[in-house]
Amino acid sequence: MALEADRLSFSYGEVPVLSCASFGLPQGGFAALIGPNGAGKSTLLKLLLGELSPSSGAVRLLGQDTARFRNWRRLGYVPQDGLARHTDFPASVEEVVLANLSGEIGLLRFPRQEHRERVRQGLELVGMAGYGRRLIGALSGGQRQRIAIARALILKPELIILDEPTSSLDRTVQAQILALLKGLQEKHRLAYIFISHDLQVVRALCHQVIVLRQGEVVEQGECQRVFTAPTQRYTRQLLSSD
Repeated sequence: MALEADRLSFSYGEVPVLSCASFGLPQGGFAALIGPNGAGKSTLLKLLLGELSPSSGAVRLLGQDTARFRNWRRLGYVPQDGLARHTDFPASVEEVVLANLSGEIGLLRFPRQEHRERVRQGLELVGMAGYGRRLIGALSGGQRQRIAIARALILKPELIILDEPTSSLDRTVQAQILALLKGLQEKHRLAYIFISHDLQVVRALCHQVIVLRQGEVVEQGECQRVFTAPTQRYTRQLLSSD
């Protein structure tokens, strides 16, 4: 399995946020995590990324408990804000993408040709070849999101976690990003877990859906089955509200 949550619980002090949540994502799978604000998605994301430790239960990344997982280069992450925080930096696209290889390059060392070649290949994969010398702040939101995906891809990960990666984009650019993600998944057999409020995006993109409500996984299964014949009343209400 690429990712497993096993009876995962977490509390902030005495306030429970997640309760015995379990789900799995196979190698090469594409799953969406959906639910309303306050369902526990952000906390679950931090647990998956190893930023928080569970109160009980376990998260296993690529077969290994996050408490012992050290090879974080096998995991890619595309945050919700993409590269918005970098727009005021006088940095080029190449420099921003290359920065994600700093763990390999080493402190106070210069990147080798092989590192620059990986950046070139990553930009080519996301349709941004030739943009390496552009300033990151001069790009559109959709272009920056492609660069954020390239940053994740140059680590050659086996699993990528995406947090609302198209939420701030218009529908045309959103469709381009979704087509890109789907194409990369089919070509390279990456495993994705995709956090989204946009059920149209989920329906178009994902193989599996995990429904979270008040910190509990209330339904999970193949996307087509969940969208056409949900077993839980809550899921039916959630889907009908879109």
